[in-house]
Amino acid sequence: MSLLQNCKRIVIKVGSNVLTHGTGKLNIRKIETLAKVISDFYNQGKEMVLVSSGAISAGAAKMGVDRKAMSTIEKQALAAIGQSELMKLYDRFFSDYGIKVAQLLLTKDIFTSPERKHHAENTFHALMEMGALPIINENDAVSDDEVTQFGGNDILSAYVAGFCHADVLINMTDVDGLFTDDPRQNPNAELISRVDDIEQIKTVAGGAGTEHGTGGMRAKITAAEMCIQEGIPMFILNGENPEILFRLEAGENIGTYFPARRQ
Repeated sequence: MSLLQNCKRIVIKVGSNVLTHGTGKLNIRKIETLAKVISDFYNQGKEMVLVSSGAISAGAAKMGVDRKAMSTIEKQALAAIGQSELMKLYDRFFSDYGIKVAQLLLTKDIFTSPERKHHAENTFHALMEMGALPIINENDAVSDDEVTQFGGNDILSAYVAGFCHADVLINMTDVDGLFTDDPRQNPNAELISRVDDIEQIKTVAGGAGTEHGTGGMRAKITAAEMCIQEGIPMFILNGENPEILFRLEAGENIGTYFPARRQ
């Protein structure tokens, strides 16, 4: 039996590079497939949490501007515009499978303030009891400093996994996992299927992946380290086809696996 089959509460993080085309516009078919796959896990009785990037890209596409040329303030405005577009799509696709969604926009200070964290936890647990699917994103429209900003949804997803006591975090990105070198630059780079010593592996981490993302392997390894400290395993998977989650559930050895210290 695979680890995923034993998991009751699963956090899935999808990056901007997974949700967008090379043009920067949202990949509608992929978002629809993601909703279908998550809904199927939900129907198995699993509690699903989705951490989704893509608001700034959606806002830039709607306004017909190049996000790379935008200032920080303009990107914050694009996030406010794009978040509603993103949730509109999620609501449409999940409702096809009878799943009700809820939006949670978080800032880092929520996790450092005991009172705010307590209120956020109460909201989260109420949503789960109602059977709603929480869709979480960083509140990019107001996060602009080290106090409120996570620095990308890789780190946010690790906070969320610990915050909701998840059984596993699955980080879906645009590469097959962690490699010995950058596979885009080095064709001889080899996939690392399992990481038992995270300190040893930090030297292979790179920066941001493509122009639409803000994370990169360095942030994903930091997220994995945070999860391990909480006793939560993490996977890095290629999200090109969200149905890869079914392969993981079937026990296939895919992606990169970070086992928890306390299973």
